[in-house]
Amino acid sequence: MKKVIGIVEDERDLNELVKRYLEIEGYDVKAFLTYDEASQHTQDDDVSLWVLDIMLGNKSGFDLIEEIRAFAPEIPVIFMSARDKEFDRIIGLEKGSDDYITKPFSPKELVLRVNNIMRRTYKDEVDKLVVDGYEIDELQRVVTYADEKVELTTKEFDLLMMFVNNKGTAFSREAILEKVWEENYFGSDRVVDDTLRRLRKKMPNLSINTIYGFGYRLG
Repeated sequence: MKKVIGIVEDERDLNELVKRYLEIEGYDVKAFLTYDEASQHTQDDDVSLWVLDIMLGNKSGFDLIEEIRAFAPEIPVIFMSARDKEFDRIIGLEKGSDDYITKPFSPKELVLRVNNIMRRTYKDEVDKLVVDGYEIDELQRVVTYADEKVELTTKEFDLLMMFVNNKGTAFSREAILEKVWEENYFGSDRVVDDTLRRLRKKMPNLSINTIYGFGYRLG
């Protein structure tokens, strides 16, 4: 089962950008634009980590963390803010945050911080997926088959998880490029075929089907 991340960010473009990066990483995301929207969900028991903007109109992420902590004292929280002030960092730590990131930031850096906290917090309950005989540890990014490790590159693993998390869904090469290589990639969509060819060679039992004239589908 995918872990769920809650995001509270009132800048719509940044909200959507962070959401997309976390979804590419394999998380489910609940995204909220306002304090009031998020406040209605602070007791959702399926959220595994919250990412909170500090400035939220006349309220703040500091108010939200108090609501979250009242319901789930151990749930990890990351604050993000455009104000790089020691005062905010100290308050965040006093409120019990697990990390603090200053805007502007790279979405990839935020994803890495989320991954690190998730590994530390949920190391004893990591879900391992089994697909076509392959055991996949998504958080550790490790694939094994018959107790032997399958060595995958970063993009090979990203491509694998895109298929695994969307089993039965057909993707065009263009859609795969957007999800795995992201929109800033410049180059031929042949990179999809080349990466998939290597993935199939390393994982020959993986049932990725070619849909001629369109793209690929797992299962």
